[in-house]
Amino acid sequence: MNGTKTVASVIVIGGGAAGMMAATVAARNGADVILFEKNEKMGRKLRITGKGRCNVTNDCDKNEFLSNVATNSKFLFAAISRFSTADTKEFFEECGVPLKVERGKRVFPVSDKAQDVVSAMENACVSSGVSIINKKVEGIIVENGKAVGVIADGERYTAKSVIVCTGGASYPRTGSSGDGYRFAKRAGHTIVPIRPSLVPLVAEGKLCAHLQGLSLKNIGFKVKDMASGKVVYEDFGEMMFTHFGLTGPVVLSASAHLYDIESGKYVACIDMKPALDFKTLDTRILSDFAEFINKDFINSLDALLPQKMIPVIIGMSGIDGRKKVNSITKEEREKLVSLIKNIEIPLSGFRPIDEAIITKGGVSVTEVSPKTMESKLVSGLYFAGEVLDLDAYTGGFNLQIAFSTATLAGENAAWSSFE
Repeated sequence: MNGTKTVASVIVIGGGAAGMMAATVAARNGADVILFEKNEKMGRKLRITGKGRCNVTNDCDKNEFLSNVATNSKFLFAAISRFSTADTKEFFEECGVPLKVERGKRVFPVSDKAQDVVSAMENACVSSGVSIINKKVEGIIVENGKAVGVIADGERYTAKSVIVCTGGASYPRTGSSGDGYRFAKRAGHTIVPIRPSLVPLVAEGKLCAHLQGLSLKNIGFKVKDMASGKVVYEDFGEMMFTHFGLTGPVVLSASAHLYDIESGKYVACIDMKPALDFKTLDTRILSDFAEFINKDFINSLDALLPQKMIPVIIGMSGIDGRKKVNSITKEEREKLVSLIKNIEIPLSGFRPIDEAIITKGGVSVTEVSPKTMESKLVSGLYFAGEVLDLDAYTGGFNLQIAFSTATLAGENAAWSSFE
């Protein structure tokens, strides 16, 4: 070790969404702040969120926000009360990033460029007086039960408070390598086992591969426990078939509710016509059949299903595709209706964690104060963002978790440094 370097009031580890927000807030509350980011550029994961458009938050109230948090929503009550979705919108508008609200109340920059969000947050840090150092933090210094600094590239940097904003373990190429879990564990914290969340699902069989690339909109989607028949997740929206299985908004959100996927445990059920009950759909099909009465069955479903799905549905129905429509029996038609209302796809696993949008698990929130984000075990040690055992559905909720927890951490770390 080469000796003690710059003394700061607050050290923030990680230059992602939570880290930049925590550093900015701490500096605006009068603290002398150093932010450590091991990458050359800040916000690498933020740059690719929302397919490069960056869904910064959701235009909803506190109760709706909390209802979209999959894990430990009660813990976030104080954080979202302090820094709401409206506050996030105001923050970015004041930083010169005009916003727009799209379907599902998702909030994006008008430019559709995540880079604008990153640049605004980085500028907010710099203009608030935050010192940014591009070095890898190797550990947190804890003395007499208090965090007093960090070791970075073999050098000691002292501080009165340390905020860990290192993210999870998803998208490791952006720098999310699980450092924060190691720091927390060494400090005595419990780490809830991590696993992918908001991640595509792997399916059994060849059905999905046959439909690879097909996107479906306005479908009903649910996942059932095959042993009990219990529905563990249900939603309405968009999804897509891939060579390995399923992806898309409803699928990613479903993944947050599934545990230890293995063959024979869960089955995904797709309702192609959720707005129509069985009887109404049967009537609709009878109407189509009347129009195509002398055609082959395979040529009678164009108005009902995507072209790519027709041969698959026919194969699953067991009805001869070359059978004339006027020869389709009531039993065959009812089987077709049942199939369209409930296409079952057995699931076999998650895609790897490096394909997950976020990480489920992390620092146990039972050991962190929900009102300050300070560790209950080590004074002066704070946590914010994905490193905590918090996760939500798609739609801007996870970034809001980062901003809200970071605001509490930044404020309280700054205030405690003056004591």
